[in-house]
Amino acid sequence: MASSTTDPARTAPDLDTGSAPAAGGLTLFAVLLAVFVVPTSISGTAVALPEIGADTGAGSAALQWVVNAFNVAFACFTLVWGTLADLVGRIRAFAAGAAIFAVASLACALAPNIYVLDGARALAGLGGAAIFACGSAIISSAFEGPARAKAFALFGTIAGIGVALGPTVSGPAVDALGWRWIFGLQAILLAVVLACVPAIARRVGDRAARSGRLDVRGAVVFVVAMAAMTYAIVQGSEWGWTAPETLGLLLLSVVLLALFGALSKRTEAPLLDLSVVRNRRFLAYTLVPVAASFGFVTQLTYLPSYLATVAGYSASAAGATMLLLTVPVLALPLVGLKLVERGTSPLAVVFASLVCLVVGDLALLTLGPDSSLLAMAVPMLVTGAGMGLSAGLVDGQALGLVEPEKAGMAAGFLNTLRLGSEAIAVAVFGSALVSLATGEGSSYDDAFHTLLSAMAVVCVVLGLLVVALGRGRSEAAVGK
Repeated sequence: MASSTTDPARTAPDLDTGSAPAAGGLTLFAVLLAVFVVPTSISGTAVALPEIGADTGAGSAALQWVVNAFNVAFACFTLVWGTLADLVGRIRAFAAGAAIFAVASLACALAPNIYVLDGARALAGLGGAAIFACGSAIISSAFEGPARAKAFALFGTIAGIGVALGPTVSGPAVDALGWRWIFGLQAILLAVVLACVPAIARRVGDRAARSGRLDVRGAVVFVVAMAAMTYAIVQGSEWGWTAPETLGLLLLSVVLLALFGALSKRTEAPLLDLSVVRNRRFLAYTLVPVAASFGFVTQLTYLPSYLATVAGYSASAAGATMLLLTVPVLALPLVGLKLVERGTSPLAVVFASLVCLVVGDLALLTLGPDSSLLAMAVPMLVTGAGMGLSAGLVDGQALGLVEPEKAGMAAGFLNTLRLGSEAIAVAVFGSALVSLATGEGSSYDDAFHTLLSAMAVVCVVLGLLVVALGRGRSEAAVGK
């Protein structure tokens, strides 16, 4: 259970029965609209890459950084934004991130060349980190009880809709308006979010959750460590995973993360209070998105290419088939909430989602060149259920274990693990897929099936770790 420590932010309105429901509704609307933009930007931008390349004359390496620059910046700064939100006010930090993202999207729309576009996408990733870290912290502090659980379920649903609809919305927009409007539309949506902020701040209030200054030294060490790690992962498939450059950057990141941990113990107000990650149940919840990265996000990324390469699907047919994987992500967060409301343990719902990830990945082993749509339906729906059941629920339960004044920090840590693990899982899966598919006596079909088994094993290991941590004794609130 969360700490009973009184926090001004915790007196904010309830979604349904609070003293100022309009303020609560406006807060939720602004946060969810901004949250929708971030995953839409990640999944939708990839659709525009061919046209961007044709228009700018960019090479494949520079073109890929339209996506990679965003992901690297997002992973590096999520924890920093979460901690900063606790120190300066969550609505203020959220608004700053939305403004940065909006300006960056406008710069993308007007970019004269690929290098300006890559730089602007990195800036957008910086803003996106703030939206996710501060947005979940706002929900954690602005709502209570069933309204809070519902808000987090909607958070997971909207994020899932953004991932699923990104390519669907961006494809027609590129065809009808051109690739620059992909980014222009993002700027327009975030302008709507920013227009809501003054009213939210007046009605809800936005005080710093705790005093102190940002741990600049720790922030610099952590950002450089994450930059080294994510850059090595992004470039690993090109350089080779055993190349000196790759191993050198990974070693540097490990050394810097160790230094970061040592500095955190000696700093009065560290960027990451290590007591947060010593709470076993909190840590269990934060590992669930890591399992989803390996069990679900890898399939979301590479299953379309399998359907096209092995099963002979057209691009549109593969995209339509992927709805079997994404529809559960849209529908099941609220189902998970209902199960908890009716007395099911949140950890039991999480365990069920992990079982679905493992079973779904193993069931996908039945796919082959001649698989019918009906044969694909059950494995894909079950895999999607593994993501959908825990989406949103994990965030709400994890942050509920944290003292209110540390919710931003905890949200930053959770989302750092979420995006960092996605980057690792997708990069490793892609690199291994290429290596196995080009190996002697192996085919793309064989390589994909081998990796499905490996992803299932990873999910089993993470699932067992989540079970062990989740069933352990947990403090009443992190930091006590």
